[in-house]
Amino acid sequence: MSTTASTRPALSLGRKMLNKVPEVTLFFWVIKIMCTTVGETAADYLNVNLGFGLTNTTYVAGALLAALLLVQLRVRRYVPSVYWSVVVVISVFGTLITDNMTDNYNVPLTTSTPIFAAILALVFGAWYVVERTLSIHTIFTTRRESFYWLAILFTFALGTAAGDLVAEQYSLGYGPSIAIWGGIIAAIASAHYVFKLNAVLAFWMAYILTRPLGASIGDFMSQHSKKYGGLGLGTTGTSYIFLGCILALVTYLTITKRDRTAVDPEPA
Repeated sequence: MSTTASTRPALSLGRKMLNKVPEVTLFFWVIKIMCTTVGETAADYLNVNLGFGLTNTTYVAGALLAALLLVQLRVRRYVPSVYWSVVVVISVFGTLITDNMTDNYNVPLTTSTPIFAAILALVFGAWYVVERTLSIHTIFTTRRESFYWLAILFTFALGTAAGDLVAEQYSLGYGPSIAIWGGIIAAIASAHYVFKLNAVLAFWMAYILTRPLGASIGDFMSQHSKKYGGLGLGTTGTSYIFLGCILALVTYLTITKRDRTAVDPEPA
């Protein structure tokens, strides 16, 4: 889905840079879904398999995310390895936000899901009021990039809560959940390409829903449950499979530069 801005972007505070995010291509969506899968399985791997515990895992992921975001905010252009490293870790951290609310504070998913939806709506609202655009083709100032990553964080938290709510609390299972989320994303894509749904709206709707889709794929591959289904590959194997695929694709894009946007950083 293309997200080219239809209006002339207003000037933002902060230094001017080249556009800091990749072009929205098939590669973008494939890597994004795999990142969300890793977010689900890696959080479980650190928490359970390595015995970090939920709190310590959150601290580790939070510290790593802060360090990677600092690097991402300091570079002046899109660097695939840096950008996608942030997406992987922010996926893990967003998952942990929801897990902490559910496991440590006993907040039901039926409550956390609308809470995260409201927070995300507020982030988008503030972003639009300040910048007058939500297009990812205009991420060329520090302030816009800060809004972008804040929105990304809460898309992961919301997607985790919504995905767990459908797959587990409503007992639909991992396979049907994959079909549900994939079907909704396909419907959004059709609405954009066939019925001309606004490109920016379509992008963010699909972006949010790739999180529960990826989480369902991760659970389906890693878990083995009579109630929910799954292949039983384990969180370790599943994490390594998808991390390897992400590394291969990011290396390919770094060499070929097929996901670079050609955007004039000056206001048109």
